[in-house]
Amino acid sequence: MRSWPKALPSDRYSEGRRFVAARHPGIAAAHLDVGKGMGELKQEIRFARTADGIRIAHAATGDGYPLVRAAHWLGHLNFDWQTPVWRPWIESLSARYKLVRYDARGCGLSDHGVDEFGLDRLVSDLESVVDAEGLERFALLGMSQGGAVSIVYAARHPERVSHLVLCGAFARGALRRNPSPEQADAIAAMVKLVEVGWGQENPAFLQLFTSQFFPQATLAQMHSFNEIQRHSAPPQVAAKIVSAFTRLDASEYLGQVRSPTLVFHSRHDSRIPFEEGRYIAATIPGARFEPLDTANHLPLEGEPAFTHLLGAVEAFLPRSAAGRAAAGTFDGLTRREREILELVARGLDNAQIAAHLGLAEKTVRNYIVGILDKIGVENRSQAIVKARTAGLGA
Repeated sequence: MRSWPKALPSDRYSEGRRFVAARHPGIAAAHLDVGKGMGELKQEIRFARTADGIRIAHAATGDGYPLVRAAHWLGHLNFDWQTPVWRPWIESLSARYKLVRYDARGCGLSDHGVDEFGLDRLVSDLESVVDAEGLERFALLGMSQGGAVSIVYAARHPERVSHLVLCGAFARGALRRNPSPEQADAIAAMVKLVEVGWGQENPAFLQLFTSQFFPQATLAQMHSFNEIQRHSAPPQVAAKIVSAFTRLDASEYLGQVRSPTLVFHSRHDSRIPFEEGRYIAATIPGARFEPLDTANHLPLEGEPAFTHLLGAVEAFLPRSAAGRAAAGTFDGLTRREREILELVARGLDNAQIAAHLGLAEKTVRNYIVGILDKIGVENRSQAIVKARTAGLGA
């Protein structure tokens, strides 16, 4: 297994601040060179417009099998490069995959004047980004509340999500997990604290959040996460987001996920209970559960859990060269044909595929004849080999 690159010195990222201007109307894209420690990475920031007219900032780095990270709200496409919290994630994943990231609505470089943060809107934002990036099939990474978004998207678009990775995720927001009256009061108090204390220069309030997210962080990592919070969203928007996320509920979609799924969760997570991660893994059919030995909400560079997670992800996702080349041979397939090929790659016979999709067995047989012709193989066995090389059916 390959070794992952180490983080570059933070001073390599100082120039990134000049791209904050990309949020202003009329600027279509911005480029960011981030040094040569693992080859030169370039980030191009563009904007996708959602169905309700919100502009969502998105960017891609690296060159490999596409991996889309669903947005989590504590982030900023431009500022993340400069922090020892997110920079190692970006570098490590970009070294192996084409990593697509975007700022959540109301956050970072995306539009801030937003009032709606419901689950359907968040899923629609993800749909807009992957369409703007021109991705037909990709792996999906959901972290924290990005997990709920990823679960719904994977359930609704099984033909597009080859693999699903969840880390520190929840399917049910805090108010959907049967909180006690005391817990509900604490949640309401936290929302109010965000509204009145977010964005202050005094780090005491932000440190309260940081210590919950990353109790085992270094001083540099804690300081940088304080700054991430200040850059991510203005106070009024942050309060709306926190309040809305407590009511998210993707639980009805868990049983509908058909993509191979890998679920990570920290054993001593203070933000999202470990039991929530176990619940997700136990409810998604065939999901694999990987507990992480850390108290941090997400593992950070420098702790064994971070290295363990990266190694497990590398073993789980398609290899970049073969996966990308083989996936290109499926460009001529319709979404229904891709969905059927995915099930063929899993070893299902025609009768099982028909039952799974609610089709007649004869219809499935006719689809498969067309699929074999389109992907240039002579029989079902060859189709399975080609599909699995591309990351299907894992």
